[in-house]
Amino acid sequence: MTEVQYRHGTTGGLRMSSRNERLLQVDPRVRADSRRSVGLFGKGLAWAAGRAVGTEPLQLFTTLATHRPLFRGWLRFAGALTLRGSLPKADAELVILRVGERCRCEYELGHHRRIAAASGLTREQIDATTGPADDGIWTSRQRALIHAVDELHDARDLSDAALAELRQRFSGREVIELCMLVGHYEMLAMTLNALRVPPDRVRGRFLLGPALRVISRTGG
Repeated sequence: MTEVQYRHGTTGGLRMSSRNERLLQVDPRVRADSRRSVGLFGKGLAWAAGRAVGTEPLQLFTTLATHRPLFRGWLRFAGALTLRGSLPKADAELVILRVGERCRCEYELGHHRRIAAASGLTREQIDATTGPADDGIWTSRQRALIHAVDELHDARDLSDAALAELRQRFSGREVIELCMLVGHYEMLAMTLNALRVPPDRVRGRFLLGPALRVISRTGG
């Protein structure tokens, strides 16, 4: 399991780890630095989303936008899953952070540590996503989520025991969504890691409301 890669700064934000700083020096494997390759829509959306979350234009967006039909389809799916899902936001962010830790995806962690803090997870809980699911900091509901993420990551399956633990606390619709959420962020982590997409540099405040509005308007 990876160690915590971010530490809390004095202003309540998260400052970059030395590992992240090294990643910023790695050349991305897909060049996405021109309007011609990314397109006006992709370039504008990356800028607007970055401004909303307090970073430079999102390099995830500019990278995927070089494949324009795929990018637009992904936006609709991601918007439906993350903005119109059944899982409470704090639960979804816990799942995403655990996926990011298990996949060692610095890009996902950089953004979702900030989103998780704005969604109700404490700093101690955010740091604890690197540790065991049975840590005393977690509620029984949160432990069930972490157990499920770990099984899906390790075995690409859920045991009967893990499913029973989930069914005691979540609806059938939420269990479906959980599996899709884990799969989606594993896919993103693999893509971001394989293409060496560097973490976005933080440039300002994270504004949850504007960030959600930007994504909801583009996610279909």
